[in-house]
Amino acid sequence: MVDYVADVRKYDAKASEEVVGKIVKHLGIALRNRDSSLVSAKDPKELDRVKEKWVGKKLGVTDAKTADAAVSAVAKAMAADNSKSRVTFYYLVAKELGKLNAL
Repeated sequence: MVDYVADVRKYDAKASEEVVGKIVKHLGIALRNRDSSLVSAKDPKELDRVKEKWVGKKLGVTDAKTADAAVSAVAKAMAADNSKSRVTFYYLVAKELGKLNAL
């Protein structure tokens, strides 16, 4: 858990441990596998899954333009990070959409 919080805090120094914990709990077993614990920002199918499953279903944002803008902004912000943690990516997308309190 500490590693996830530390990674998120590279992008948001005031990141809430509680919110990060909720994302970790939501992702559950997916975090056990290295491949599924990371987001491939260059894979359009992967980004579509993030938009559908995380942005649409979990965060309740169904407007495609809004979802695209948030995911693109986070992908750009994390561009220098070769291994984009799914927890960090999801946290930043939720923050971008103003949905951290909804988690």
